[in-house]
Amino acid sequence: MNPAGEIDHHTGDALRHALDVALTAHPRVVVDLGGVTFMDSSGINVLIAAHHALTQAGGWLRLAAPTDTVMRTLQIVGVDAVIDCHDTLRQALAD
Repeated sequence: MNPAGEIDHHTGDALRHALDVALTAHPRVVVDLGGVTFMDSSGINVLIAAHHALTQAGGWLRLAAPTDTVMRTLQIVGVDAVIDCHDTLRQALAD
């Protein structure tokens, strides 16, 4: 999954829907954040909910290539301690 631009209260539902579809197809999901320029609490909440749902399904959620701005947001709220964050997509896809 490769969202781009801003993930906020206006676009969070699109990400939530995409993650819901991914969850039904496969319990292991990588979200490439390399194209995301901004993320607010709406995006954080979507990622945490997806992480919990995937974990309960026996899978996982990994975040790949977050921009510096997005990574800083993930670190401030502690998401990086809960959801695996990787510097590159290749690292996130490796088992």
